[in-house]
Amino acid sequence: MSLTSYVPTPKFEEYKELFQEHFEMERSDGIVVLRMHTLGGDVQWNFELHRAIWQAFRTVGSDPENEVMILTTQGDTWIANMDDSSFSKEEEDRPYYSYEHMYFDGRQMLISLIHDIEIPTIGVIPGPGAHTELALMCDLTICSDNTILIDPHFDLGLVPGDGIHSAFIELMGVKRATYAMWMCEPIDAHKALQYGLVNEVVPRDKLMDRAQEIAKRLLSKKRTTRRMSVQVMRRPWKQRIVDDLDAGFAMEMHAYLCDHPAHRDRVGEQTVKKVEGYTEADRKKGIRSSDAA
Repeated sequence: MSLTSYVPTPKFEEYKELFQEHFEMERSDGIVVLRMHTLGGDVQWNFELHRAIWQAFRTVGSDPENEVMILTTQGDTWIANMDDSSFSKEEEDRPYYSYEHMYFDGRQMLISLIHDIEIPTIGVIPGPGAHTELALMCDLTICSDNTILIDPHFDLGLVPGDGIHSAFIELMGVKRATYAMWMCEPIDAHKALQYGLVNEVVPRDKLMDRAQEIAKRLLSKKRTTRRMSVQVMRRPWKQRIVDDLDAGFAMEMHAYLCDHPAHRDRVGEQTVKKVEGYTEADRKKGIRSSDAA
């Protein structure tokens, strides 16, 4: 007998209750379904969900009784709204919230999806929405016939570097990805299929049935074969995360913090002081009059 014991693995009923404010979870025959929601309805993007997503992914991934994961949302949209009351908190301490919630939690969402869940994942997009990288970076992705994918970052004055750039570039190439993000192009379901963003377009009322069919087919294969095949097919995503996820997040956060009025004011004040310290004669010499004094 060993001198020590295994740390208990999480129990489904326990973490189902733990995450119920953000996910409706159900499991049958090893197929675990995660439905994101806000107050039981359509998802409203917020800091609390930002963190709960990667925590849920890690927990689901650490439960050996889960064999296939289906990720979707409640209602008929993906993520179509923001909870302004949550995001307004960043003005209390912009550097703190920018790092802890936008940068750290944002990175962990995608890293956990790719690295911590070693079972097949199926993203199910029920309708229009943003932040679709969570579904697009699943192993397989299906969407309803009324889906519209759109990334509003650039139009809102933000660098699109928090994962959607990785998903778009990996799946549809640099030119199409750049156009979609810079032009804020609405991509309908059939164009998404043409571009390689999704695997299937399904009528809305048959979407979850089709997701279950796919999951059961995967479940019919040997456990080791299924799990190791996941590792083979995820290699490009793992490389993509190494290559540009951190850089994209860093650039988005740097631009975001630089745009803060306090930063602009300080930079402006220093620039004025430097300019005022020069005379025309000094320009030719490359020195400031204050330095000469």
